[in-house]
Amino acid sequence: MLKKLKLVLEDGSEYSGYSFGSHKSTEGDIVFDRGMIGYPEALTDPSYYGQILVLTYPLIGNYGVPSRERDEFGLPLNFESEKIQVRALIVSDYSFEPSHWQAETSLADWLKEEKVPALFGIDTRALTRKLRSKGTMLAKIVFEDEEADFTDIIDPNATDLVEKVTIKAPEEYARGKKKIVLVDNGAKLNIIREFLKRDVSIIRVPYDYNFNSIEYDGVVISSGPGDPAICRTTIENTRKALGSSKPILGICLGHQLIALASGAETYKLKYGHRSQNQPVNEMGSKRTLITAQNHGYAVERLSLKEDWREWFTNDNDDTVEGIAHISRPIFGVQFHPEANPGPDDASYIFDIFIRTLQ
Repeated sequence: MLKKLKLVLEDGSEYSGYSFGSHKSTEGDIVFDRGMIGYPEALTDPSYYGQILVLTYPLIGNYGVPSRERDEFGLPLNFESEKIQVRALIVSDYSFEPSHWQAETSLADWLKEEKVPALFGIDTRALTRKLRSKGTMLAKIVFEDEEADFTDIIDPNATDLVEKVTIKAPEEYARGKKKIVLVDNGAKLNIIREFLKRDVSIIRVPYDYNFNSIEYDGVVISSGPGDPAICRTTIENTRKALGSSKPILGICLGHQLIALASGAETYKLKYGHRSQNQPVNEMGSKRTLITAQNHGYAVERLSLKEDWREWFTNDNDDTVEGIAHISRPIFGVQFHPEANPGPDDASYIFDIFIRTLQ
């Protein structure tokens, strides 16, 4: 017999659903993602750490969960980190019988194994419309006969989420002569895969590591969760790196950290960009990219300093999607050029960065 749980938002709204993950209560920042595929990658994306994720695509679980096999560097082949990062999962309809040649387990079994609650039978369309109109909110999942008390809930964005998802010690992936430092703020593993495909060696370091003390040819500042302004040590290390002649690339949160290190400002979006179909325009050209995104903050356009220019803008809401220094090889993009799953329109960003290393 299916068990029931309630999703309760901080505005008092309640949604009753059936449990198909770990049957327990939890709390977090509730957000929605409009992606049509790729729930294994989305659930393991560290940028979702501490959040209750609503998937708007109506049918979830139909292709199960792929194998846990690893590549030659010990990285999971089919996931973006070592574990499920979301606090909980909300879907409209769950498929109990997966059918796909790559499926090794069901989504429900995977969620139970990692003790992550999940609900189906919820009107995710109505829930998404509420989040679009009112903005991201705090939420709780509670048992059906319980009341949700929000007096003691902690907003994840007020805490240092990056510290929870970064690696604990440096790691190296040797593939080529050129060495880049990857500052791990909760990096998606496909960032590493994309660079290894281009024969570049990677030194992956924790988010607060003083990477300016080591030899490198370039720096990549990764994606990650939460408010970029909280990452003060990373901002300071990035500010020092801006004073060198080495190329720097920022991805998502990394793009925001470069902006903050340069003296610009960031702000929280109403409900963020989380999907695989965000159109962005390249400034000064007629080029439009379809991009994958997962972030809740953006760079304030009017705060950019005179040595910086806007590189990309979002075609939906005109937010800043990329910045670049006017004379040096330092740039950042708000979207994910390593999109996995998602469109590969933006993968050439990696090629641009590789060329700057020469």
